[in-house]
Amino acid sequence: MKHNIIEKIWQQHLIKSNSGFPDILGIDFALIHEVTSAQAFQQLADKHIPIRHPERLLATVDHSIPTRDDREQVHDPIAANQMATLRNNCQEHGIKLYDMGSGHQGIVHVIGPELGVTQPGMTLVCGDSHTATHGAFGALAFGIGTSTLAHVMATGALLMHPPKVMRVHFEGELAANCSAKDMVLHLIAQLGVGGATGHVIEYTGDAVKSLSMEQRMTLCNMSIECGAMAGVVAPDETTFAYIFGKPHAPKGQQWDLAVEHWRSLTSDSDCHYDAITAIQLDSVKPMVTWGTNPAQASHIDDQIPKTAHSHDALAYTRLTGSDQLAGTSIDWAFVGSCTNGRIEDLRVVADVLKNNTIAQHVTMYIVPGSEQVRKQAINEGLDAIFKQAGASFRQPGCSMCLAMNDDVVPAGARCISTTNRNFIGRQGTGSITHLASPLTVAHSAIHGHISAAMTNTINQQEHCNE
Repeated sequence: MKHNIIEKIWQQHLIKSNSGFPDILGIDFALIHEVTSAQAFQQLADKHIPIRHPERLLATVDHSIPTRDDREQVHDPIAANQMATLRNNCQEHGIKLYDMGSGHQGIVHVIGPELGVTQPGMTLVCGDSHTATHGAFGALAFGIGTSTLAHVMATGALLMHPPKVMRVHFEGELAANCSAKDMVLHLIAQLGVGGATGHVIEYTGDAVKSLSMEQRMTLCNMSIECGAMAGVVAPDETTFAYIFGKPHAPKGQQWDLAVEHWRSLTSDSDCHYDAITAIQLDSVKPMVTWGTNPAQASHIDDQIPKTAHSHDALAYTRLTGSDQLAGTSIDWAFVGSCTNGRIEDLRVVADVLKNNTIAQHVTMYIVPGSEQVRKQAINEGLDAIFKQAGASFRQPGCSMCLAMNDDVVPAGARCISTTNRNFIGRQGTGSITHLASPLTVAHSAIHGHISAAMTNTINQQEHCNE
């Protein structure tokens, strides 16, 4: 039979299947952080159940930590308790923790790939919805709830029904002022927030193959925003080159054997998909959200749609259906998160900010996704560019992606952000969020209003390959 990549990974991890019941699926690895893991540890402790494979767990602190330079001083008692609890649990159970100052602390979906933990063909879970990020490597990666995390920690497996599979095929060529963020926002706007519910998306097409690994991560990261369980890109030479030499990557002969297996993880020609969607990239322009979910997005120079369903969202964002997003004044600009907090994203922003100054009324935070990303940015002199432009270059963490730490957009303020969600109050009570690519955020910060690069601006992929 012909199989797609998701079916192949599923079959390779299937422990048991009985008709009428969920499958028992083996899980290779679990990532944990300070916010969603404490309850799972407590459930096991209450039942005196040991952790089956502590070596298949990796922890970090990211969601609630401060990004100030003096971040060791955690003023929020809830955040301090979350971090202390994770440290105690990891120490008790022999789980590797990348804490502040370890050299690898950072957003869980940034450090997994940079350490080489994330590899093609594996099943990977985390108590975080954007675990789909890791699908960029040809892994089946998805977020799970706290009780399910406890099951994985206790057994190395979970109960699941096989998902449906949707193929999203990108046709044509992406404009130079667009990136993977614009691709996925365009997709979500077309499908809607529930358009891929119950599916894993496989992203295909020459445009996808030409993306760097970091842009593929951006693409897969936001799969969840159109309802998908996960997003996957088949592994190729770009994938192998990224993983090679990383701390957790196979070494020597094991590397050769691993790559041989990874090459088999492609969808067979004429395999079955439960749904197929084609996206024409030739017409895609820089995307910006205008409402209160990621599907409420449009091209930056399009008129905001006015529908019966958009009234409440437009009232919240203080826009009207006759407005154009371009030219809308902003108060804050944010670059970071598991969607766009990697070194390529920072390079793109630095390229725009160099010899420019952020608008006087705009506050801009640039937050690297990990200590490694921050170190690399400093080595390349990007921090000096950010400082010269008037931006605040901060310590690693989820930061302004969600109002769970010190970095909060004030009530009534408008922020253009590289993050993945623009829900009401996501960045702070009463705040207004517009999602966009790092390139668009950087240009908007300079102009003081939502603004995109001209079409001859170097895009992320070209910049990275210089």
